[in-house]
Amino acid sequence: MEKTVLLVIDMQVAMFSFAGMPPYRGEEVLRNIKELLVTTRGSGTPVVYVQHTDGGKFAKETPTWEICPEIAPEPGEKVFQKPFSDSFYKTDLHEALQGMGITRLVVAGMQTEFCVDTTCRRAFSLGYETTLVSDAHTTFDSKILTGEQIVRHHNRILGSNFVTLKTTKEALEML
Repeated sequence: MEKTVLLVIDMQVAMFSFAGMPPYRGEEVLRNIKELLVTTRGSGTPVVYVQHTDGGKFAKETPTWEICPEIAPEPGEKVFQKPFSDSFYKTDLHEALQGMGITRLVVAGMQTEFCVDTTCRRAFSLGYETTLVSDAHTTFDSKILTGEQIVRHHNRILGSNFVTLKTTKEALEML
């Protein structure tokens, strides 16, 4: 039987503080993650956060480094700080998940083409059954693609081999 964790990646104040650069569907993604958290916590399923820490707006202990208050960790929920896109690289995340007996990850967060993508691929390589919540991750427009195009592209690519895609509604039924 799978033991599941909700993994929330880089949902930090900084991601919503770049002038003139709102994340694609940012407020909707926050609402979806909040809904996932309510159901997950109510079912007793563990929640784990990953927090990007590499200076600037992501400098440790600064206001923009903090996880968005609407979805902040509750006491006892684990928070892993990472310096790179891969949530497993140079962190104790894998060891902690193994210690909890986790075999399935339900992933939500930011930034689609960096931290979400890299973490999903690495989770696949580590043998986790991974569900990416297709409407609970986001990013910014780039010089080449819109945030919407980036999210759609990564849902297609990751969903073709590395993860199972589920909407928030579908993930709620699973949790």
